[in-house]
Amino acid sequence: MRSILIILSLFFICNSCKKIPKEAEQLTVMYLAPQEIEYASGFTIQNKKNYKEIKVTSPWPDAKHALTYILYPKGTQKPLLHTNATFIEVPVEKIVVTSTTDVPMLEYLELEDKLVGFPHTDYVSSEKTRTLIDSGKVKEIGGERNLNTEVVLELSPDLIIGFSATGDTKAYDLIQKTGIPVVINGSWMERHPLARAEWIKFVAAFFGKEKKAEEIFSTIKKDYNEAVLLAQNTTNPPTVVSGNMFKDVWHVPGGESYVAKFLKDANTNYLWADTQKTGSIGLSFESVLEKAQNADLWIGSGNSKSLSQLKEKNHRYELFDAFKNKTVYSSTLKMGVKGGLIYYELGPMRPDLILKDIIHIAHPQVLTDYEPYFFEKLN
Repeated sequence: MRSILIILSLFFICNSCKKIPKEAEQLTVMYLAPQEIEYASGFTIQNKKNYKEIKVTSPWPDAKHALTYILYPKGTQKPLLHTNATFIEVPVEKIVVTSTTDVPMLEYLELEDKLVGFPHTDYVSSEKTRTLIDSGKVKEIGGERNLNTEVVLELSPDLIIGFSATGDTKAYDLIQKTGIPVVINGSWMERHPLARAEWIKFVAAFFGKEKKAEEIFSTIKKDYNEAVLLAQNTTNPPTVVSGNMFKDVWHVPGGESYVAKFLKDANTNYLWADTQKTGSIGLSFESVLEKAQNADLWIGSGNSKSLSQLKEKNHRYELFDAFKNKTVYSSTLKMGVKGGLIYYELGPMRPDLILKDIIHIAHPQVLTDYEPYFFEKLN
């Protein structure tokens, strides 16, 4: 009898051993779906047998090395890898993000209910997430450079998505020592508008939402590229000046910048398109006036709400033909209820809308029934 019990016990143990790999395989298929990256250059995704490896190759300017993240399904064994990487169990259930650009990505993926904390919640404009903030479901966690560690620990998120403009990650490093993983979103470093939007695939990977992210991005890509074709079929591209004065310097977008790409794809003649710069270029007022006094359009004039307010900041603005002809446009006039700028929050996720806005301005005979989403004319 005893021998029979031993045999039966071994039988059940062996059966259990067989089930574990099968369950692990199912979880791997469910939460580690393959992903392809088309436009983004700042991160890579590689699918392995039982985990996913994400490398953020450009987390901030002049980064010396890539940041590596290993994603593996909950309920499976942590990969035995000898690597200087951050290990994250997926899917994530509670998350903290630190940039308003992450908020639309969560909402498009229908994951806003996973958000538990955000720094400077007044910056968030989306009505959907503002409702969660106002109801206390999303907590204020201080500033992105000085996170309130005590509040973060109380929230106990499964993941924090941070960003850094300088490479200073001290606030994140302190939190990561408590066992809360931190990943860095470098989407703002991308030069192509669609590349920034494609970072939704980065966010989706932590939730097992790869398929939904692909569907969302494919729709935006299609709309963007169709708009480019419409613009390229127009004639007489208007000349464009952009930027404005800050103290004694006029900052115009460099010819290889994110903004210049929009102006090129909208088939405009951006006057600094031939400059080999990805960021902004600081110029004197006189040099801008010399080159752009007769420009047809002034797109991106800052946060002045009217031409008179713009003139109050610098009376010499009225020397430009675009000012005289009332063809000055700003993308910073639409704000959330707490003063957050909708363009900076939603724009990176919806480059198709930004492009259509500019095409509508530059070529009014195209997209005749289109209502601009971000840009408004100053009167």
